[in-house]
Amino acid sequence: MCRLYAMHANEPTKIECSLVKAQNALMVQSKEDMQGYANGHGWGVADYADGLPLVEKQVWAAFHGEHFTKTAARVYAKTVVAHVRRATVGGTSLENTHPFDHGRWIFAHNGTIPNFEQVRPLMLEQMDPIHRSEISGTTDSEHLFRYLLSLYLRHPEKGLMTTLRTGLTQVVHWCADVDTDAPVGLNVILTDGDQLVGSRLNRSLFYLLRDRIFDCPICDRPHVHHDPQRSYQAVEIASEPITHGEDWYEVPNDTLFRVAEDYRLDMEPFLHRI
Repeated sequence: MCRLYAMHANEPTKIECSLVKAQNALMVQSKEDMQGYANGHGWGVADYADGLPLVEKQVWAAFHGEHFTKTAARVYAKTVVAHVRRATVGGTSLENTHPFDHGRWIFAHNGTIPNFEQVRPLMLEQMDPIHRSEISGTTDSEHLFRYLLSLYLRHPEKGLMTTLRTGLTQVVHWCADVDTDAPVGLNVILTDGDQLVGSRLNRSLFYLLRDRIFDCPICDRPHVHHDPQRSYQAVEIASEPITHGEDWYEVPNDTLFRVAEDYRLDMEPFLHRI
């Protein structure tokens, strides 16, 4: 199942409330999400330090111990990706814990590629040797990440959204070739710190837009040391609404999206049907 969270803003922003303190913070969802499931098979938080990913992971539940709370409290960044895991493909280990990273790239996945053992050889065959050799875990998610990066490495001129559409569509087709009736879960977040793209397919996903400095309804403080010379813009994306009483909107199913220059979500129909 899993639950993911992403924030992308034009100024460094604290995300402690979204991860720990809010009514439905990611830590709350690790203990029990809105469907009644625990997502306690590990957690990870990734942001950027000097342009490169800084990733902290543990294999225990986010709601156990203080490490997740301390990690959330220290993060002050323009781009953040966090994840709490409910294992479906691959055992509980650091290598199988999201988010995954490579170079400037960060990736998280909520969902499952069904019949992965049969789909996996097809993905490996299409990967660049560098990415194939660097796979360290056994999850469908890490393989998907490396497959998408391989496509982008070959044709960066096509852009990230086209790469995402091409890669996810191919995965859906491979899964259908094995079992047409097996549902595919492909909620993903992929970012290099400047660009952020993602998808919703057969898992819940919501977003919240911010276009001004605000006092957080949870801690009653602003989350930004604001530069008065610019207009603050941010978007938060999460498997479930994090806060109560704010305008969280549902991302339609079968959708690809990217964060635009004005920090709104540009959404396109996935149109992956065979």
